[in-house]
Amino acid sequence: MKKTTGNNVRLGLFISITIALFVAGIYFVGDRQQLFSRSFHIYGIFKNIDGLQVGNNVRFSGINIGVIGGIHQLSDTSVSVRFVVNESSRKFIKKNVSAVIGTDGLMGNKVVSLIPGSAGQPEISNNDIIATIRPVSMDEIMCKIKITADNAASISTDMAAIMDNITEGRGTIGKLLMDTSFANNIDKTIVNLKQGTGGFKRNMDAASHNFLLKGFFRKKKDKAKQ
Repeated sequence: MKKTTGNNVRLGLFISITIALFVAGIYFVGDRQQLFSRSFHIYGIFKNIDGLQVGNNVRFSGINIGVIGGIHQLSDTSVSVRFVVNESSRKFIKKNVSAVIGTDGLMGNKVVSLIPGSAGQPEISNNDIIATIRPVSMDEIMCKIKITADNAASISTDMAAIMDNITEGRGTIGKLLMDTSFANNIDKTIVNLKQGTGGFKRNMDAASHNFLLKGFFRKKKDKAKQ
């Protein structure tokens, strides 16, 4: 008799725990799907939903206000997405709101973010269709990264070739930096210019003391003083 009573108690506990877990699971799923709160529906038409699934979150100003309630293929270039949104958030959402698909973290689930519209617009109505923004896919991002990497590799190759030419003394810059005879010629040219300038100055000094040109240089000095 005692054994039977103990088995009944254990069976009752097991059933109670199972029912409690079942109810908690229903409440958890229902809460995520907005089954136990007042809600309204809005729609967005996308060309590509980029892995979005039913049950993913809908956010407004960074706050979870609803979930994706349904996804329906309209054509080969358009997909209708139904958003189930909390009724309490309706007063903040205007008719010119727009939706964009994003990612929750670097490798997280997809989310839809509602971008607020301009002030002064009427609030959104049930079953309204809102504007959508084309999301940037990871394939496009990776393609741009690859193009950037290819360009960087090409620039590195060109720079290496330029440095090789400079080291070997090829080209004007290479000759300037590596060819000593070219550099010596430049030095001689500068020396000659200095000497020529000095000779010209001496000639002008001598001419200023010539009695035939003294009057000319005196007039120039007087004008300079004035």
